[in-house]
Amino acid sequence: MDVVFRDDECRIRKKNSPANFATVKHMASDLLRAAPHKHSLRLKRKLAGWDDQFIYEVITA
Repeated sequence: MDVVFRDDECRIRKKNSPANFATVKHMASDLLRAAPHKHSLRLKRKLAGWDDQFIYEVITA
């Protein structure tokens, strides 16, 4: 997950923020992995940002 989300570049370091952000990232990656498409996780992230129909399919799948 470090490679896809580039965790090393994340600047969130105060109080509970890293744990909260990690939880949100895990939820997002779980949704993307469950998407019915055969693309890589990185490509699914890009498609979710570009295509409203794709993100709708990811969220409702």
